[in-house]
Amino acid sequence: MALSAHDAFAAGRRRGRVRRGRRSPLAEINVTPLVDVMLVLLIIFMISAPLLTAGVPLQLPKTEAAAVQDQTQPITVSIRADGRIFIGQTETAFDDFAPTLRQTAGDTYSKPIFVRADGRASYALVAQVMASLSQSGFTSIDLITDTGGPSSGAEQPPGGPASGRAASS
Repeated sequence: MALSAHDAFAAGRRRGRVRRGRRSPLAEINVTPLVDVMLVLLIIFMISAPLLTAGVPLQLPKTEAAAVQDQTQPITVSIRADGRIFIGQTETAFDDFAPTLRQTAGDTYSKPIFVRADGRASYALVAQVMASLSQSGFTSIDLITDTGGPSSGAEQPPGGPASGRAASS
């Protein structure tokens, strides 16, 4: 059977094979390697993010207060069970505590101060640090605790707890 030059099937075969032996360009993007890399990065960040939240290891007391919803960056004062005091990540002696804190805060005495004290720390030391903060002129001093502790038996307000601060002065 002979085919003419104007045959529709023959013309389609000739135009379709212009490049013999070479592959036609692939119009799809292979996203599998991208997804693999993104999943590995996600796992790395999920593991490392909780390690970056607090530099000084403490065992915070548990309360039923909710988390703090504050947008300003606070100054964190940590008190370990052995009595060492930290401003941020820097260890500070109690005698140098107030001047170092004033220097850290600059001129903003209204900046919030978060006091994180280990549950096994001396109550007297925590009270002395709180008094020193108050005498230094800071107006927003908050104690930080873990949530999920024993209930005090107090009834919650209708909207739930308004802040995660156990105490504020």
